[in-house]
Amino acid sequence: MGIRELAKHLNISIGTVSRALNGRGDVNPETRRRVLAAAAELGYSPNQSGRSLRQGSTSAIAFMLQTYSGAELYGEPFFIGLFSGVQEVLARHGLDLIVLLNTPDGDHEAQLRRVVERRLADGILIPWTRRIDPRLDYLIQRGFPFAALGRSESGGDHPWLDLDFEQAADVAIDRLAGFGHRRIGLVNNGHDLMHGHILLAGYRRALARHGIGFDESLVRTEEMTEAGGYRLAEGLLRDGPLPTALLVGSERVAVGVYRRLNEAGIRPGRDIAIIGGMIDSPASRFLSPALTCFRLSLHDLGVRLAEALLATMPDHAEAYGGGTVQALWPLELVPRESDLMRLGG
Repeated sequence: MGIRELAKHLNISIGTVSRALNGRGDVNPETRRRVLAAAAELGYSPNQSGRSLRQGSTSAIAFMLQTYSGAELYGEPFFIGLFSGVQEVLARHGLDLIVLLNTPDGDHEAQLRRVVERRLADGILIPWTRRIDPRLDYLIQRGFPFAALGRSESGGDHPWLDLDFEQAADVAIDRLAGFGHRRIGLVNNGHDLMHGHILLAGYRRALARHGIGFDESLVRTEEMTEAGGYRLAEGLLRDGPLPTALLVGSERVAVGVYRRLNEAGIRPGRDIAIIGGMIDSPASRFLSPALTCFRLSLHDLGVRLAEALLATMPDHAEAYGGGTVQALWPLELVPRESDLMRLGG
């Protein structure tokens, strides 16, 4: 039922019904009571598009999520855990989260312009930023509220949160070098994502601290999916010799790496050491041997990301102290059996 039908049912004007529903003070209290009771009884639903035009607000926040093309979906369970924290914060303010999908090679800028120019949301969350990311410059130029999950060389002084990939590289290389490994490979993300550049730089610095030379042939990039991990392991086997240890950027990739190595008779944790993934997902725990990985609270990260965005929005900034949030999110190592292979006694 729309407002026209509700007004007809009550035999009062549409304007009076509208003012009553919006809590205007020029409506008789008894009339307001009748309107609200009838709206509840009859299941009245306001026209949100019309309300948005009048109020200049959509009561929605857009999350620009990328997936990989084809059958290999990307993002689970990372983003579901993150969304729960984001929506918890948004719900306090009567806001809803809407997710807009695109592929890594899709036209992200055109999609973003549609959101901003059509005012489909009041603010935007952008994950997995690129090293040079025109989307951030566009949002800064338009003065549109946003926060990024990931750093970038674009966007000026904008709000962002990012996983501490440098810390992860330090901890992983320290552990593997401590087990005697010198040929340590890196399985990284492609698509010019900023976190791939940061992880690579951290890996190189950590190797140098241990006096281990950088070998470009030991660094491979692939899509962060099981199939990507399988293809990558196929390439390592073909090109040989295998590294004695691998730092893998995603637990999903580790699943594919395990599969191909096992097919070749190479046992993770016995013949090659593997540390993989930035979240302690079920895949990490149920692989055999269980995967040494990192973990974080995705829910808490989502909470903080939503708060960083709201701190930039005039209607909510005061509640979150205003200012520009820029912070690294710590990662905790979860030691298991996949990297216990030791070299040199």
